[in-house]
Amino acid sequence: MDKYDYIFKSERLGFRNWRNEDLEEFAKLNSDDEVMEHFPKTLSKKEVEIFIDRLKNHFIENGFTYYATEIVETKELIGMIGLALQEYKSKFTPAIDIGWRLKRNAWGKGYATEGANRCLEYAFNELAINKIISVCTINNKKSENVMKKIGMTYMGKFNHPEMNNYSEYEKHLCYEINKSEAKKMR
Repeated sequence: MDKYDYIFKSERLGFRNWRNEDLEEFAKLNSDDEVMEHFPKTLSKKEVEIFIDRLKNHFIENGFTYYATEIVETKELIGMIGLALQEYKSKFTPAIDIGWRLKRNAWGKGYATEGANRCLEYAFNELAINKIISVCTINNKKSENVMKKIGMTYMGKFNHPEMNNYSEYEKHLCYEINKSEAKKMR
């Protein structure tokens, strides 16, 4: 497999599994205070290395992950957009989640919406997944707007069990979309 072979692409973005050489760029993204505004803390390079290993293993085990996401034209890694199995205890889980985290210079260009739409299409048509959720902190209006733009339906608020030590980040929103709803939109 060529270094730039993608699992799938959208108009401008390529989606692939993670490589060791992604560490430097992804560590920069995860150490940015603005990018990590809705998380309890930024991540150290070692924490990002462990995170990338988890993402790679998730792909091996499930056939999908939060994909390394690049601009196809330039091969610039802009972050991650993709899918992950979430098994923390809540009324919305276990479920497959769609999520994104992009570096600041990729904001405001429609990449999150474009990438999330393409990931939904891939999930419903290639992976035969029938329902997908997405969650964010109650104050993460940018992510919530992407959820709305891709046709997701608001399902409610919940206290994220993995954030119960961080009261500022504990309250989350959950959105959902299923395959039949997605077909109506497209």
